[in-house]
Amino acid sequence: MKKLALVAAAATALFASACSSGDQPSSNPGAGSASAPAPGGGTLTVFAAASLTESFNVLGKQFEAAHPGVKVVFDYEGSSALVQKLDNGAKADVFASADQKNMDKAVQDGVIDGQPTVFATNKLAIAVAKGNPKGIKTFADLTKPGLNVVVCAQQVPCGSATQKVEQSTKTALKPVSEETNVKQVLAKVQSGDADAGLVYVTDATSAAGKVDKVDFPESSGAVNQYPIAAVKNAPQAALAKQFTDFVLGEQGKAELAKIGFGPGK
Repeated sequence: MKKLALVAAAATALFASACSSGDQPSSNPGAGSASAPAPGGGTLTVFAAASLTESFNVLGKQFEAAHPGVKVVFDYEGSSALVQKLDNGAKADVFASADQKNMDKAVQDGVIDGQPTVFATNKLAIAVAKGNPKGIKTFADLTKPGLNVVVCAQQVPCGSATQKVEQSTKTALKPVSEETNVKQVLAKVQSGDADAGLVYVTDATSAAGKVDKVDFPESSGAVNQYPIAAVKNAPQAALAKQFTDFVLGEQGKAELAKIGFGPGK
């Protein structure tokens, strides 16, 4: 009987200890502002503007580390193309746009859940070949005869920003091509297919060593705001909320600032 009593007491103590440890909050320092992972993990699909590639790849890994069992999958394209995908019924959990215009369209089309929040800002810079062999120093220099300039298409946020600068400076560019996202512009400069390309400051910064960056003051008149929001009927609605909170939190802000994104709201 004494042995049975001792066994019962030990089992009770072990059960109480397990319950107590289960009630303790997570001390994971990488969790940022995101809460605990959804039971069983899952795959979180994020539609994000191409200019967010470097920052979001890092944030995705940090989010996964803080949420065991969760896999973050990104689809990086021009914001207008991503809205079109959502309109056509593509499944995603989060949408991060490179401008307010495309996010507004997504809201109007009924594919966004809740109110989007601006988490970063960005502005244009000129990407040129290493050493700047063409001697490009100003936005007006992009009109020099014989210069191959590449820009984003007008429906893409970086193309819309380029058009604003052209209008404000009364400078008409004659690009040799218009690309569907900013990474394609950068790639043409890196490959030598273009002498210069209008990209975001963050893209030129992330490609340091492959291209040179030329800043120009007129870019301050065409600053893009980057909003983020959960997608309506998201397959992973709880994770979508946690990821947006993570991006908006201190860890997200710090990572975005590393390559030149300005602060959001």
